[in-house]
Amino acid sequence: MQTTMIETRALTRRFKDRLAVDAVNLWVPSAGIYGFLGPNGAGKTTTIRMLLGLMRPDAGDICLFDTPLAGNRQGLLQRVGALVETPSLYPHLTGRENLEVTRRLLGAARNLIDRALDIVKLTADASRCVREYSLGMRQRLGLALALLNQPKLLILDEPTNGLDPAGIHEMRDLLRRLPVELGLTVFLSSHLLSEVEQIASHIGIIHAGRLLFQGTLTELQAQQQAQLTIGVTAPERAVQCLAKAGWAVQQRADGMLIVAAASPAVSAQLNHLLVSQGIEVFHLARTQLSLEDIFLALTDGKASERSAL
Repeated sequence: MQTTMIETRALTRRFKDRLAVDAVNLWVPSAGIYGFLGPNGAGKTTTIRMLLGLMRPDAGDICLFDTPLAGNRQGLLQRVGALVETPSLYPHLTGRENLEVTRRLLGAARNLIDRALDIVKLTADASRCVREYSLGMRQRLGLALALLNQPKLLILDEPTNGLDPAGIHEMRDLLRRLPVELGLTVFLSSHLLSEVEQIASHIGIIHAGRLLFQGTLTELQAQQQAQLTIGVTAPERAVQCLAKAGWAVQQRADGMLIVAAASPAVSAQLNHLLVSQGIEVFHLARTQLSLEDIFLALTDGKASERSAL
């Protein structure tokens, strides 16, 4: 039976007159990467702080490893590693010495330092002062600190924030390895949708404190129609032709046409319609919406609904 690593029921937190987290029901299964997505101010960090016991919810329940957090906080959080925003490091100490400080606080075995350094690929730089580290190396050292207690659950808040493309690539590859090599479950908050799309097995989308979607990327894409991109010799005539036939069509700045396509059969139908009207079709491609496209469609729609209230 699959363990539920994180489960929340109607988790709620308010700051004065602002509802930061609005009755959120999370379900995070084991041994995967759960991408917790949302724009800045959506409620991601507030949710994470409540999961880590750093902030009390105003209402709702939190369970970690199928066990209520309330009344079991110390024991449960010993099995959790966390990196929330920028890691707290001592720049005048080496990477290894930073890990040694945390190891003593945890009462962990000495050999776990070498293990953590190896996981994040910092063994060769362990004797260098942290002040000499790049931002990407500091983030990896922060991750090593989070891995020092051999957690079963790793909670990360914007771990690629501020990194250059090379640093983002390093972090992406590292996170992708953790569930496979260590059996870890990673709960990852981010606003970099293209990055999460490449590594996440499950996705939760939060906006204005509300959880809009939760499930696999495949399930999310199944809720959205694919797009048909059409290249024609006479785009204005094609738009009129398709609109007259009842199709909702958009024309891009480059002249390409976009139509929602429910099935491959639609492609043949539209191609036949255009050609029968003397409009030559030189490009016809059916593509699935990206995570970013779907995210923007979901959040823009919710923003419009709230504006109308």
